[in-house]
Amino acid sequence: MMKIPPYLKKGDLIGITCSSSKMELAAAEYAANVINSWGYQVHLGITVGTSFHNFSAPDELRLEELQGMLDDPEIKAIIFGRGGYGMICLLDKLDFTRFRKHPKWLCGYSDITTLHTHVQHRYGIATLHSLMCSGITEATAENVYVDSLHQALRGKAYKYAAAPHELNRPGEASGVLVGGNLSLLANLSGTRSQIDTKGKILLLEDISEYRYNVDRMMYNLKRAGWLDKLAGLVVGAFVDGKETTTPFGQNEFEIIQNIVKDYKYPVCYGFPSGHQVENYALRLGTKHQLKVGAKGSILYTAK
Repeated sequence: MMKIPPYLKKGDLIGITCSSSKMELAAAEYAANVINSWGYQVHLGITVGTSFHNFSAPDELRLEELQGMLDDPEIKAIIFGRGGYGMICLLDKLDFTRFRKHPKWLCGYSDITTLHTHVQHRYGIATLHSLMCSGITEATAENVYVDSLHQALRGKAYKYAAAPHELNRPGEASGVLVGGNLSLLANLSGTRSQIDTKGKILLLEDISEYRYNVDRMMYNLKRAGWLDKLAGLVVGAFVDGKETTTPFGQNEFEIIQNIVKDYKYPVCYGFPSGHQVENYALRLGTKHQLKVGAKGSILYTAK
């Protein structure tokens, strides 16, 4: 049984940390002000606005700050500044003892998929696949996707729609939602962080991958059993795909369709999730309903 962290109420404290790549301080401060306007207190960590090569800070400092926020009983949620790369360097050094007793919402996507997957599989705690501080800008602050993070933190039920797509496979599914960034999921395949996808609805998205590599990663998931017994598959955005000198011959959605063509579960393509403005907050580790039909798809929270 998955444990659901407490939802937030006004006045609660949210921690912001950059556990992966670096982020400009001004951008984080803008996001913090927006979050503050929702009625929450915000604590900006010392990794925000700092730089160490491509990382925000050396491993030891990023680890110390994230561990402190996981353990701090006053912090009710952690919203990561941005993704990039670096969470895998910290994962096996984190101590989740206090977090397991007093869980809190971990909010992010992309590189944060590593943490989401580990926490759900190892400790049975739900997390939030959502935009991060980098996605809260002057241009987006009042859009529905930023608001979806606010509402998800409050515990509000949601129902999100996706436009029809020619590759969609119609059907209905019910199951716990898991997944996230394809590259990270493939990287975790065969490790002690690999999730059990049997009876689950799997979410996939990615950015800036060579198309042949998307094909290879999908074969990885298939051969490792990730795709065999799914309840449903939700394919989010695959943006800025790359080609070699000789084109691969299929786009990302066609690659995925070819890999899952022999299965019977419903598949939705082009769901508003991933490395784009259209990025809804999704409570991973909680039960969802997926309906894929001629007029489009809907994914919504289930009781």
